[in-house]
Amino acid sequence: MNILHPVILSGGSGSRLWPLSREAYPKQLLPLQSAQTMLQETVLRAMQLSSAQLAVAAPLLICNSEHRFLVREQCQSVGYNPAAVYLEPTGRNTAPAIALAALHLARGEHADPDALMLVMPADHVILDRQAFNQAVEQAVAAAKQGKLVTFGIAPGHPETGYGYIRSGAALPALSGAFEVAQFVEKPDLQRAQQFLLDGNYSWNSGMFLFTAGSYLQELALYRPDIMQAITLAWQQRTTDLGFYRPDSAAFLQCPSDSIDYAVMQATTKAAVVKADIGWSDVGSWESLWRLAARDDNGNAIYGDVLALGTTNSYLRSESRQLSVIGLDNVTVVETKDAVLVMNTNAAQDVKKVVEQLRAQGRSESLQNLRVYRPWGWYEEIDQGANFKVKRLQVNPGEKISLQLHHHRAEHWVVVCGRATVTVGDTVVVLEVNQSIYIPVGAKHRLENAYTESLQLIEVQSGSYLGEDDIVRFEDKYQRHA
Repeated sequence: MNILHPVILSGGSGSRLWPLSREAYPKQLLPLQSAQTMLQETVLRAMQLSSAQLAVAAPLLICNSEHRFLVREQCQSVGYNPAAVYLEPTGRNTAPAIALAALHLARGEHADPDALMLVMPADHVILDRQAFNQAVEQAVAAAKQGKLVTFGIAPGHPETGYGYIRSGAALPALSGAFEVAQFVEKPDLQRAQQFLLDGNYSWNSGMFLFTAGSYLQELALYRPDIMQAITLAWQQRTTDLGFYRPDSAAFLQCPSDSIDYAVMQATTKAAVVKADIGWSDVGSWESLWRLAARDDNGNAIYGDVLALGTTNSYLRSESRQLSVIGLDNVTVVETKDAVLVMNTNAAQDVKKVVEQLRAQGRSESLQNLRVYRPWGWYEEIDQGANFKVKRLQVNPGEKISLQLHHHRAEHWVVVCGRATVTVGDTVVVLEVNQSIYIPVGAKHRLENAYTESLQLIEVQSGSYLGEDDIVRFEDKYQRHA
């Protein structure tokens, strides 16, 4: 029986889905298409590939260090503990990321150069699971013969935002697999229309299947600089609370390149499996509108929305009532701290807004008002001169670090659950409606030692209220101040 190792890439920022997706909490961690997050949907899709001919191993994930606890928690919450989670010190595109996974499989503790890798981004939608399963089985057969297989998506419209693959001759004795004749860059509309009519072009999905040894061999042949740097980073890896950390200095020396440019466009072993699987990379609000269930007026509506005389639009409210009147082909997305209003034809320009916000040093480019931490989350309620009010949730069994602040005092009021609070040498348990004061400079810690979620209101006061005013003494999550 063949054993398939899902490799899930979860390093993207999802800036084109701002303001819902932010750098600190990107689209793959959000429930955009179902009750599950996109990462969870990807894990479930991979783990449900098992058949009489195919067994599926626990997933291997590559992600940003800042997302590590969220990624692992989301996998575990749908019943699957990752086989490994590798933390990239910084983004170096897909070729090095996939190489980390290949090295883990081919040269790690259970070294197997013939290990089959199914590489999937964490933020794609696939609606037809049966067709996807069939395409994977076809790709497995080709990969076992040494091919590096990409999945080509049957185009449903003349899309200018995707690269294309032109199929060559059918591979003998491999049903559904073809030689890759050409990789084509994102076309203009006229060329995209020609590709659609031609019938021999498919969208480049960014999903791949090959053996770990085959990928490393081709990477070493065509990009020895990447192979050398990433091998050194992998060999000098460390572990941290069950996460793998490639050596940062070696990883930073690795050139940044995609698997498409580094390997697939150079290798003579590229193959494509054509797949009509209801796929989308959810790369824009327009693509989400295409995927969504729409009403008789062509509107996709989420949340508390009133649409009058409005057609063919994506309307989403996260926190308050939203009314849209007399518009067509618009996207309106409301969050607690930002609102996006645009003609849907300009969906690819959202990234420019994020770039401008980042250049201005605006926090809206980085994170939502609700900020997730390994112990739970907090969100800002109000802020003024020398004060800030937050709501915090500490999950059962979790605790914040033992810490102090040089510039602010804090007042905690429990509104749900029970809190075990350390202030100096004193430890107390607070019930609902009880409170405690933490003076400036006092060592303190908040812990939820119970089975119910703990929520409290935190009132900060002082001359400086930034999140970097934290000195940590003990931290179960091994974070630095």
